[in-house]
Amino acid sequence: MQFHKKNRWLSHIAYWVIVLLVDVSSSKYADGQKRTYGFEFVTDFLYEITYIISAYGLAYFIIPRFFYRKKYVLSIIAFIVLSYFASALGRIITVKLCEPIEGRLPKAFETYTEILTDIPKLLYVYFFQIMAAAFVFVFFKMVKDQMEVQKRALTLEKEKAETELKLLKTQLNPHFLFNTLNNIYSLSFTSSPATSESIARLADILDHILYRCDVPYVPLSAEIALIKNYIELEKLRYDKRLTFNFDISIDHEIVIAPLILLSLVENAFKHGASDDTGAPSIAIDLRVEEQHFTFNISNTVTEQEDGSKDSPPDRIGLNNLRKQLSLIYGKDYILNAARRAQSFEVNLTIDLKDQTAVYEKNQVLIG
Repeated sequence: MQFHKKNRWLSHIAYWVIVLLVDVSSSKYADGQKRTYGFEFVTDFLYEITYIISAYGLAYFIIPRFFYRKKYVLSIIAFIVLSYFASALGRIITVKLCEPIEGRLPKAFETYTEILTDIPKLLYVYFFQIMAAAFVFVFFKMVKDQMEVQKRALTLEKEKAETELKLLKTQLNPHFLFNTLNNIYSLSFTSSPATSESIARLADILDHILYRCDVPYVPLSAEIALIKNYIELEKLRYDKRLTFNFDISIDHEIVIAPLILLSLVENAFKHGASDDTGAPSIAIDLRVEEQHFTFNISNTVTEQEDGSKDSPPDRIGLNNLRKQLSLIYGKDYILNAARRAQSFEVNLTIDLKDQTAVYEKNQVLIG
């Protein structure tokens, strides 16, 4: 596997050389006639072209493009066309090249029309031999692909465990808990009515993170409630300095991977509002429209004394977040981050077309 991965073309060439050697050794004494190895190498090499065409046509075109995509009718049609073409080519190579090399004159009646229309001969003499060689090649390729899939699955499981551990450490910043408890403590001295409300919000956040996120997907409405509680508690630190906009447009309920959105919001506060000593601003736009979910968040950024833009590394560990999203959504998501003149923006888009079944399985959660 390692050799094939590093030397793909060389391994393919080696495979067909082995097939050629087997053909030469088996056909040298065919029909009771002793032939020279040089003659057999030439004729078998020419005939092996049909093996190669049929093998690669099956392995790299028909199976991945039609069969794996469950287009079975097209698979059958493409297989018949490929089989006919390879068998006809095999007969043409035999009659027009191999037999003349051996010293046999072409028969007068064996025109190209006769060759292409003699279906019984193409089927019984050429089809089974050529396609048998192609099936052997396809078998080896499928075994190789299956081994790669299993290896990739083990790698993904390992990466998933590592990513989940890293994400767990960033799901709720300890500084947030410390600051929130300090704020609640301060409110208690003034007997502020916001004290009990703040405690309730913090309890809801901890309850959601500790007990409601042990499933692959949670209702989007629950995640929105979590974000709103988080925002209200963060606002205690900024009084009226912070400008915050949260626009929501949802045309139907969906389920989503837990805590992904909270990580993005937490990052906006951590690297945006907390670093801005002036008038920080955070804006969120969340939309669910037909088959697409979009979450855009932007926060103001500060400049250093020398005028250069502060660029905190990794921004919540976007790399970790991408790994998490890849494990959950595969290729059905896009995550982009960009630094603007006065802001830092993150845009998350998830394609929901394959999430219908997920929604139905998690309907009990939403209910």
